[in-house]
Amino acid sequence: MDDEVDVVDLLTYLLERDGHQVMQARDGKEGLESILRETPDLIILDIMMPEMDGYTMNNHLLTHAEARQIPIIVLTAKGGLKEQSAQAPNIHSHLEKPFDPQELKNRIQSILHKA
Repeated sequence: MDDEVDVVDLLTYLLERDGHQVMQARDGKEGLESILRETPDLIILDIMMPEMDGYTMNNHLLTHAEARQIPIIVLTAKGGLKEQSAQAPNIHSHLEKPFDPQELKNRIQSILHKA
């Protein structure tokens, strides 16, 4: 989930090219609703989003048994946020924008193969 159209389009392209099915959301509220309807295998989450930020959205996810098990990669332009979300048990990785697509791919593969 990300509010930047170019980032969402790039992520969608990269993930679909690797054979992943992608659900998109442009803000935290839309993302939370989508996740609770159809549980994904992994969430790529931006922290700074309209309607509901990534921290708030993740706090809501942690209150739902199925959703709290979904691994999250935090992808954000805000440096120094890693410490703020390090306590969340479902956050498995952090990447800062701009990100290296190969590094994102490696982290996704690592997380999904552990599950």
